Formats: sequence, structure tokens, C-alpha cells
Amino acid sequence: MLSFKEQYQRGSSYVHRLDPRIKLGCMLLFVLSVSLLPTAAWLSYGLLFVSTLFIAYHAGLGWGYALRRSFVALPFVLAAIFLPFTLPGQPLFSLGPFTASLEGTLRLASIVLKSWISVQIAILLAATTPFPDVIWALRALRVPATLVGIISFMYRYIAVLGDEASRLIRARSARAAHSDRRSGGSLLWRGRVAGGMVGNLGLRAFERSERIYAAMVARGFTGEIRTLAPPHIGASDRDALIGMITFLAAVLLLALFV
Repeated sequence: MLSFKEQYQRGSSYVHRLDPRIKLGCMLLFVLSVSLLPTAAWLSYGLLFVSTLFIAYHAGLGWGYALRRSFVALPFVLAAIFLPFTLPGQPLFSLGPFTASLEGTLRLASIVLKSWISVQIAILLAATTPFPDVIWALRALRVPATLVGIISFMYRYIAVLGDEASRLIRARSARAAHSDRRSGGSLLWRGRVAGGMVGNLGLRAFERSERIYAAMVARGFTGEIRTLAPPHIGASDRDALIGMITFLAAVLLLALFV
């Protein structure tokens, strides 16, 4: 059985109560600040990392909530793994015919840390804000309605794909003659069966998505995200935004002058 668990963690902390527009804006400013930091700004990296732990703790999630889940970003930085060998600079070590430079190694380490920290703040946003509120905040911040609609449907249809895939897996298991993996035919046969399942999954998911969309249109959906009681930005929300901007500006200045 495939599982697509909602990342939102219910709570009543100060972070949970913040306006979703403020939380989304703070997250975007945080990621932008991380990307603007120069290479090897270790002190600034450390401050931003500690700030993610601080936010997770005050959100009632625990120190290691985002930390444990952020390692999912590490495989994506493998695209930069050859930087030490392609960026010219002071030789650091040799690996066969290839020589790694100090500048390339520092650049790779900086990319890894930046990606890791940015993913943590995004995880905290997902854990403290319901997804419909994130979608509403995107639209409230004037993100184009078409893009917001694509993101909304993409998220919701993951569950549709998961449900259809679970049906196919159950059907295959019910028709399997043996539970032993080694008796399931040749590799070519298993590949052909898997390919057929993927194609069938695409067709079934497409047909089901058409039915879901027709049901939404019948209930008055016009492509615009609506809410009955939009939240209002209060004093605590403004304080949080000002505090985040001040902190990020201090981190950037520290990276430039220290």
C-alpha cells in the first residue's frame, strides 16, 4: 500500500498562528538570503541553521524535526559533485588523474549547506501551514492564478496517482502465482509487466482526474481559490516579518564584512 501522508502537523504555537502570507513571505526571504550568501560564509550558514532549529522548537515540532527530513535534498546536489575537479584554483588533493582545487571544494560545500538549510525552512513551512492556506497565500501574494492552479492540482493528484497505483499493485498481487520474487519470471518479463502497469496507471489516473474536475465544475469551481474567512494580518504577524527581515539583513551584513 502506497502512503502519501500530509506533512502538516497540527498545533497552537506562535508559528502555527501566524498569517500564511507572512510565513510564506518569510520563507521566500529566507531562501533568497541563503542564495545570496557568498561562498564559505560559515558563520552565516551556522546562524541560519540555528534559526531553523529555533523555529522548529518554538513550533512544538522538536529540535530535530526538519533536520531529520532535510537529508532528502542531499542527492540533488550530486550534480555539483565535480566542481572540485573542474573549478581552477589551489590544488587540494588528487584522485587518480584528477586534481581537486580548494576553491571548488569550498564551492561544493557551500552549495550542499545552502541547499540543506533551504530545504529545512521549506519543511517547517509545510509542517506549520495547511496546504490550502499555502495555496491561498500564493494567490494573495499575486502569484499568477494559472501557476497556483497547477501547484494545487499537482499536490492533490499525487493522492489520486497513489490510490490508482495501490489498486494496480493489489490486482497484480492477487493474480500472482508465487510470492517468491525469484519465481516471478525473467527480468525482461518483469520489465514488460511494470511498463504495462505504468501505462495503465497513466490512463486510469487521467480518466479519474477528468471525473474529479467535472465534479468540481459542477460544484462551482472557476479556477480561483476562494476562502470564506480570509485571515487578517495583525501586530504579531508584522512583528514576525520585521524580525525575520532584520535577522536576515544582519546575517547578510555579517557575511560581507566578517
